Amino acid sequence: MLVIAKTARISPLADIEDSVRGSKIVVGEGVMIDSFVKVKPAGGSGDVVFGAGSYVNSGCVFYTGHGITIGEKVLIAANCTFAPTNHEFADPDRPIRDQGFQPSRGGIVIEDDVWIGANCVLLDGARIGRGAVVAAGSVVRGEVPAYAVVAGVPATLRRWRKVP
Repeated sequence: MLVIAKTARISPLADIEDSVRGSKIVVGEGVMIDSFVKVKPAGGSGDVVFGAGSYVNSGCVFYTGHGITIGEKVLIAANCTFAPTNHEFADPDRPIRDQGFQPSRGGIVIEDDVWIGANCVLLDGARIGRGAVVAAGSVVRGEVPAYAVVAGVPATLRRWRKVP
């Protein structure tokens, strides 16, 4: 089910697929979704919520998986991937694509006023606290504290914007 606020702006070149499993995709007030953004229901039945005033730059991909919650006034730079799901691969005698998905690690949660730099990857279980900055090219797989500046693969604390 797609729920799009009247004041949201979605490029005609964006591709937001409706779910066949009941996932809800919510685009809040004043959200801007740029061209070549893809929202794909895959890997689970979680919801994807874009909070009010958030901006998603071109080339980003969001899989519904175990769910993605994006707070208000979040800035997401170009070519980021949000993958709140993981393939199961424990049985080497079966093709990975036939093994389904691993249990949820909690989906992806991004609090308000976060900036995610270009080419970042956020994995299932990523939690980014209010006011944090994720440097370009980082991979986030766990918790980023509020007002932290993180960078790298995996993303690690580099400094603070403000000590919480």
